[in-house]
Amino acid sequence: MARLEQIITNIVDIFLEYSQGEGKKGQLNKDELKKMLEEEIQSPELKGTINAADIEEAMEMLDKNHDGEVNFREFCRCVTVLAKCYYQSKKGGKKGKGKGQDKEATNP
Repeated sequence: MARLEQIITNIVDIFLEYSQGEGKKGQLNKDELKKMLEEEIQSPELKGTINAADIEEAMEMLDKNHDGEVNFREFCRCVTVLAKCYYQSKKGGKKGKGKGQDKEATNP
């Protein structure tokens, strides 16, 4: 399997694995999201972006429809933000938000 194809498959598989717990199937509740972040994010650059210890803030940032759970679309937004942060750390760019980045990171 090609690398990008494997990454896409992994993203879907990780979401499905963690969303099969106690909450609604196909959605991550706060505990499932916390567990996923703690177990699946290990690099310091990414761990600092979404702090699993402050899960309330992470849920507020991700849960755009305010139903108390993170659906797949909201989860993909999280992955995108993490990928952008990692990209910035790899190319040595600024970690701060530039003009228009706030909207891009929070709106679909």
